[in-house]
Amino acid sequence: MSSTSIAGMTAPALAAAADDNLVVHAGWVHERLAGAHVARGGGLVLVDSGLPCDTFNFVLRARLPAAEARERAEQAIAYFRRAGRPFSWWVGPADEPAHLGELLCAAGLEAAESELGMAADLEALRAPPPAPRDLEIRRARTPAEVRDFARLNAANWTPPDPYVMQFYEMATPALLSEASPLWLYVGYLGDTPVATAELTVGGGVVGLYNISTLAPYRRRGIGSAMTLRPLLDARAAGFRAAVLQASEDGAGVYARVGFVATGRITEYKPPAVP
Repeated sequence: MSSTSIAGMTAPALAAAADDNLVVHAGWVHERLAGAHVARGGGLVLVDSGLPCDTFNFVLRARLPAAEARERAEQAIAYFRRAGRPFSWWVGPADEPAHLGELLCAAGLEAAESELGMAADLEALRAPPPAPRDLEIRRARTPAEVRDFARLNAANWTPPDPYVMQFYEMATPALLSEASPLWLYVGYLGDTPVATAELTVGGGVVGLYNISTLAPYRRRGIGSAMTLRPLLDARAAGFRAAVLQASEDGAGVYARVGFVATGRITEYKPPAVP
């Protein structure tokens, strides 16, 4: 990617904006939930939902001086160990120091997943192949639509993760407030919810998260439609750039809409307990 190819933003600026957006995605709701905790300081952001579920517990946006990085990383890891809750630490191109991943492994974590960071100029979006005519994409405006969003996301685990349902039930009032920077979308075929998307506003960009389609409905253009609709809404609202994290399977879908690769983001976790 050239340094100015995405809405006039350089690659370092995009990486920093993506981190800021991820913090909003991961922590905005938590700051409004009883029992949750968000700590900003010491060169990183720690997000604790209070639930025993690493889907909602994070360490993010590390900007650690090299001389203090090991100690501060160990302190953050020790926090979750004391709490007895699983978590993940996300490391992207803007995180510091550059050898942070090595420090995390030395502190007892291991690299669990690596995804492709991508970005798109919202003025240069490309239309994906047509989706099913009876697909209706709704921005979630009611508790029932938030429950549909939660059920579909919980189904990404086998069996479905009950803590996902619990989190979104607690989060519904915040998510449905006019001030919410998290816009949830649900795709319906008839009365059946089949797909989700989330758009987060933050860091001067918008971020796409939770793009998901139930297995029986994949390869029908639904995922591309769920990707494009939030981006068009964001463009209409005046935003110029979008970011996301893509799995290997999803990268092609996003590239067809207009996203280009910007770097890799790696998730570090404590080792699984046998």
